[in-house]
Amino acid sequence: MQSASEQSEAADRPAPPASPEHAYPDHWEADVVLRDGGTARIRPITADDADRLVSFYEQVSDESKYYRFFAPYPRLSAKDVHRFTHHDFVDRVGLAATVGGEFIATVRYDRIDERGMPASGPADEAEVAFLVQDAHQGRGVASALLEHIAAVARERDIRRFAAEVLPANNKMIKVFTDAGYTQKRSFEDGSVRLHLDLEPTDRSLAVQRAREQRAEARSVQRLLTPRSVAVVGAGRAPGGVGRTVLRNLLGAGFTGRVHAVNAALTDGPAELDGVPAHPSVGAIGEPVDLAIVAAPAERVPEVVADCGEHGVRGLVVLSAGYAESGPAGRERQRQLVRQARSYGMRIIGPNAFGIINTSEDVRLNASLAPHMPAAGRIGLFAQSGAIGIALLAGLHRHGVGLSSFISAGNRADVSGNDFLQHWYDDPDTDVVLLYLESIGNPRKFTRLARRTAAVKPVVVVKGARHSGSAPPGHRVPVTRIPHATVSALLRQAGVIRVDTVTELVDAGLLLAAQPLPAGPRVAILGNSESLGLLTYDACLTEGLRPLRPLDLTTAAGPADFRDALAAALADETSDAVVVTAIPWVGENGATESGDGEVLAASLREAVASVPAPAKPVVVVHVEMGGLAEALAVATSTRPVATSTRPAPAGTRTASPTPARPATGGAAGAGADAGTDRGAATPAHPASVLRTADPAAPGTAAPGTTAPETTDPAAVSAPDRQATIPAYPAAERAVRALAEAVRYAQWRRQAAEPGRVPEYEDIDEGGAAALIERVLGAGGDPDARGVTLGTTDVGELLARYGITVLPTLPAPTPDEAVAAARRLGYPVALKTTAPHLRHRPDLGGVRLDLATEEQLRTAYAEVTEVLGKPEELQPVVQAMVPRGVDTLVRSAIDPAVGAVLSFGLSGAASELLGDTAHRLVPATDRDAAELVRSIRTAPLLFGWRGSAPVDTPALEELLLRVSRLVDDHPEVVAVSLEPVVVAPGGLSVLGATVRLAPPPPRTDLGPRRLPSY
Repeated sequence: MQSASEQSEAADRPAPPASPEHAYPDHWEADVVLRDGGTARIRPITADDADRLVSFYEQVSDESKYYRFFAPYPRLSAKDVHRFTHHDFVDRVGLAATVGGEFIATVRYDRIDERGMPASGPADEAEVAFLVQDAHQGRGVASALLEHIAAVARERDIRRFAAEVLPANNKMIKVFTDAGYTQKRSFEDGSVRLHLDLEPTDRSLAVQRAREQRAEARSVQRLLTPRSVAVVGAGRAPGGVGRTVLRNLLGAGFTGRVHAVNAALTDGPAELDGVPAHPSVGAIGEPVDLAIVAAPAERVPEVVADCGEHGVRGLVVLSAGYAESGPAGRERQRQLVRQARSYGMRIIGPNAFGIINTSEDVRLNASLAPHMPAAGRIGLFAQSGAIGIALLAGLHRHGVGLSSFISAGNRADVSGNDFLQHWYDDPDTDVVLLYLESIGNPRKFTRLARRTAAVKPVVVVKGARHSGSAPPGHRVPVTRIPHATVSALLRQAGVIRVDTVTELVDAGLLLAAQPLPAGPRVAILGNSESLGLLTYDACLTEGLRPLRPLDLTTAAGPADFRDALAAALADETSDAVVVTAIPWVGENGATESGDGEVLAASLREAVASVPAPAKPVVVVHVEMGGLAEALAVATSTRPVATSTRPAPAGTRTASPTPARPATGGAAGAGADAGTDRGAATPAHPASVLRTADPAAPGTAAPGTTAPETTDPAAVSAPDRQATIPAYPAAERAVRALAEAVRYAQWRRQAAEPGRVPEYEDIDEGGAAALIERVLGAGGDPDARGVTLGTTDVGELLARYGITVLPTLPAPTPDEAVAAARRLGYPVALKTTAPHLRHRPDLGGVRLDLATEEQLRTAYAEVTEVLGKPEELQPVVQAMVPRGVDTLVRSAIDPAVGAVLSFGLSGAASELLGDTAHRLVPATDRDAAELVRSIRTAPLLFGWRGSAPVDTPALEELLLRVSRLVDDHPEVVAVSLEPVVVAPGGLSVLGATVRLAPPPPRTDLGPRRLPSY
């Protein structure tokens, strides 16, 4: 494909008008993930790239050159090279995709006028042309370049692209037609003429995000499913991080090829732990997919270069000494990421604990965990190595397996967002558990979590909530909103937000084993009235609706439990069942031996007797002898460490090792790699009871498709059985159940999302003109913004159908009386000084002043008690119908975007923090939930006999504020307080609005990895 000005040197066209050279736009540089999971760097082409361009062109096939220039074009002339490497970065722009510093693809645009001739601004159209090296075609390079060159063009006020393509060049035509932009297509003079409108559309954004998901998921899949692994830094002596990982890799029965690399091995062929050992990756002599780097930090750059030059696809860097160690380490980490990405590699780490994939086809334990977890349906991500190994040990004791595990350390490159992309459509994962200490891109995380939560549960516990800074080594955006607000927004996205690692495991056990409850009704049965009442109280505390506990009495036996549970499962008046159990007491007062095993068998029988149970069952037990052992069957589900097929050459398979919980020895190994930040394992683990229902495990949550098992015979019988979680305390069981109830409700609502209403009286254009006038009044707008005056606030809000009650200044008693005459009695007298604003308890507000005498008296009392008029800044306002004082706010946070907030005015929100939050744009459902989710919401709905207020009017106000902020990103803060909501209508008594240049929206731009 070509632009009209480039078909050949013989095409004499006038030179484009001279355009001043602009500084090199380094913000156009970006690392991107390609369709196959590899990475490339996109950057502007400069005059220094002449040799790279010539070398690149020599590696392009004659066919691709023909498609580019519409004629045989074997080589570039000096004039061509000059034209393609000299740009003004405004009217003529070229971008290159590079790997290893060399070009793999290029794109350029030239601004043209309506006749197709070279032009400068204000012309808003440009011709665009691509060229992709044949070896890299099909990797999505052209699609990524189109996103970036389109963003550059929009920045330079170019609104349309024109492209001319030969009809046989189907690949390039598809790049344009699949991009999602509004386009026109015609056939002229033997070529296809395309015109693309560069304004982003819903479809172009959807296409971009779908490509992002596929690429990032593929990049994670490449890390989790290598065919060959090299452990770099495996010492010759036993012990040390490298040899530990090598031993774990072999002990898990990795199905691919394994190599050890030690730079000191210069004496020829050698072996370590029975696998070939080499002095470098290059000396291996065959492809390596994944390198585990355990070398000292100062040696890592040469290791990365060795890996990159020999085609390694990804790195797991266990080495410490990076950003967690201070400024020098932070710079070392920055260079590490840049170097790895320059070769197209992605990194887990540095300072990582490692990765695990329990798939029978892979069996990868490239971590410091000494034992392979059981295969299961949970995906686990942890930023801390110590917390990671505690979670591995805890889940193992509970009898629950994993699909994959990642401990990312400093997460300089691959993060939780990437694994959410992978787990979203991973058929082997039904539940996602995340331990996060920081969220590098909260806006993207919320978007990905919402999409993933729509098909499978996402449970998050966040550490470092109150430290005021990110953990060492973590690069995160600064946020101005409280942690509680972030948690509320995550819940809005469907995330199950828990506070402790114990709660993370408890919720994971239930969600991985049981169906989602259809509602909040809970049946309780057991042989202890007291334990049943504790469970009943816990249900009420968590907002559930427990039925009267069924007391089977202490005389109940296993058969009574079986019959009662079967009846409860068949009863349509409950949505979940909690079984409570205490030991049976014999005639001599001693507890019966073996009662736990007998009870477990009875509960299995009850669940198996009900076809396809559609409600979850949990067990609460207190000192039931043998029950925990009967429920924890992890050792029987641990995958066998050996393979039934012959091991590939270069692979050593360890003998089977009995599974046991990870211990302090592994934590010590983690400390060697700098990953141990301290953790405690729950002292009283929950357990799981496996039942005989083969349909339950792996069953997708409602609304999803259960993944197919490719080889049913390879799955052991216990792994095809459902599990019943058992907890040592009623509060833990009920809390996990309540989270499942809330998540199930969110899933049902997400299936029918709300809508953003359209209001005919909104004047979006008039509001935009007012904003432009205010921000442009002082020349270059202040990045900190400008607070609007009273008149402008009223006008801007009126454009969106929001009326602010007039307020007249009253600097003297006489002016107060004049203001009251204008507004009409009765009136209110208010002080507006900052220290008295919204503080009626201090006496700065006098209401229902019906006469001039009352107004003058009130004025005198206020100024006598609180200060002089010039300090108090008194105002007069007409009285409005009595109601409930509320507040409506919206602000743009750099980390999470625009947030809409609601609460009651005064102490409820300011002192108690009783405020609800939703992301903008808010839907009608979001508005209704905002009003009802604060703890003081009963005051709006007729508490203690008071009249209910007009909540529909309040919801409409919330939606109008949301529209204002969403339509105009320059509106960075809005505060309406108080908003008096009466039984019929509402009144906005006070309003402030702050404008500022719109903050950058990285989530709407072209795909890019976080920059370093």
